[in-house]
Amino acid sequence: MSAHSSSTAAVLALIADDMREVDKVIAERLASSVPLVGEISHYIIAAGGKRLRPALLLLTCGALGFGGAQRFNLAAVVEFIHTATLLHDDVVDASTLRRGRATANESFGNPASVLVGDFLYSRAFQMMVDAGDMRIMQILADATNVIAEGEVLQLMNMHDAALDEAGYLRVIRSKTAKLFEASARLGAILAPSTPEIEQACADYGQALGTAFQVIDDALDYDGDASEMGKNLGDDLREGKATLPLIVAMQRGTPEQRATVQHAIETGAVTELEHIIAIVRETGALDVTRQAAASEAQRAIAAARCLPQNSYSEGLIELAAQLLERRS
Repeated sequence: MSAHSSSTAAVLALIADDMREVDKVIAERLASSVPLVGEISHYIIAAGGKRLRPALLLLTCGALGFGGAQRFNLAAVVEFIHTATLLHDDVVDASTLRRGRATANESFGNPASVLVGDFLYSRAFQMMVDAGDMRIMQILADATNVIAEGEVLQLMNMHDAALDEAGYLRVIRSKTAKLFEASARLGAILAPSTPEIEQACADYGQALGTAFQVIDDALDYDGDASEMGKNLGDDLREGKATLPLIVAMQRGTPEQRATVQHAIETGAVTELEHIIAIVRETGALDVTRQAAASEAQRAIAAARCLPQNSYSEGLIELAAQLLERRS
């Protein structure tokens, strides 16, 4: 086990008992009278993953001293919302591999994946109502809406080699970081906390989610497919102008810029090895990792505003370890 994975495991061990309770809620609320709904939902949730969003909510609750059962319900809600976005994402991106195995759309087809994603969204909204708190419903409803806008924005940006860093960040702050932000904020609302502490939690979640996605985008050109559980070059095939490519075009020679631009516009992965070489030669990976480091530092600064205990230390450790991420 790498130092990174063992350190992350140590943080997640703080909430291992809580996560087992969340798993019980997930299993209970996946129940449906339509067999295919349960089959696909279980398929994607059983694929594992880091469960970072529910973990974030549970760690925040721990840091702020909230021990009520509603944290299990809301942790399951954010996992359902995340899983629904994965189902829809993989259809839109025509992805075939996630977490080392076939995507749901590859196994069950696009129509079933989209419709089961809809089921998970609607089940999440039923569970939100169970919380009986208008503020919680507002946070989750707003987050879900922003995520959907981010998805559409990303679709509009496909094959656009003119996308700049600000446009790129706008997409990932909507599409990825928003649910991290909501998860951490929910812990503060459940506690409950002062507006300042709630904002610190939200800032932590947004910064962590941004760093997580920036690292993910770097790994598409610097990762190991067997470690990552997805195909290298998927972003390029989908025509996504992510930060490594944006920086490579800014810093490369006219020939290198033209090569990257053509690859984004056509989605051709035949030049993948050449593109990876350009990304490395121009120092784009270093710039991308530095951008992630800056976001991770922002997350750490926000976590230091919380009461000092093993849970808040865990939040700091999660942000610090993110920069060692290889999968």
